[in-house]
Amino acid sequence: MSTEKILIVDDEPQIRRIMRSALTKEGYIVADARSGEEALDKLREERYDLIILDRNMPGMGGLAACRSIRATSDIGIIMLTVRKAEPDKIEALDAGADDYITKPFSMPEVLARVRANLRRVPLSPHKGPVVVAFDGIELNLGSRHISIGERDVRLTPKQFEVLHYLVANPNVAIPHSKILQAIWGPDYGDEVEYLHVVINQLRKKIERDPAKPRYILTEPWFGYRFQLPSSRS
Repeated sequence: MSTEKILIVDDEPQIRRIMRSALTKEGYIVADARSGEEALDKLREERYDLIILDRNMPGMGGLAACRSIRATSDIGIIMLTVRKAEPDKIEALDAGADDYITKPFSMPEVLARVRANLRRVPLSPHKGPVVVAFDGIELNLGSRHISIGERDVRLTPKQFEVLHYLVANPNVAIPHSKILQAIWGPDYGDEVEYLHVVINQLRKKIERDPAKPRYILTEPWFGYRFQLPSSRS
């Protein structure tokens, strides 16, 4: 049985009730909120492991709530979006969500997504240094701490896990599907847009010029490669 704490944020009572019942049966500790404002209040009062956040709510919507949460927390966030609205999905990821579920949804899908987002990638698929330093950047893979010079860089869980996976396999072109399945799980091999968004976010945080990356390189039509400077590796 699981003991992780999940916060459901949705203005529809029936959705909150269905999700709460199903997640509680799986052993999760579940709370709910009716709005983005109420969710932020609950997060100030208590710690949660995952948030399921509806995109469209009166008052503070899901995107605004997601951005506000991301300003201070790296908690996992799954956004509920509208089916067939691709811009909504990309916007959710850009706002800081780790994953999304489209409405209408099935509870087996929700439970699978919850498990995928609560899992954490092992420290490293290969043995290697816990601290990697190059060009003024220090990645501590053990403590999940990243700094550039004197500045600390905070990453979301998925951002860190993607970066960790690439750094643990340096100078090697890795297919999109392999990265997706390693980080999100075996059912995520086709969600390339997830990866594009996270890579763009990482470049903005660690590259001097995100438009001309030196470290996180694109392998056209294939995947990505982390170029670790040999003189500093």
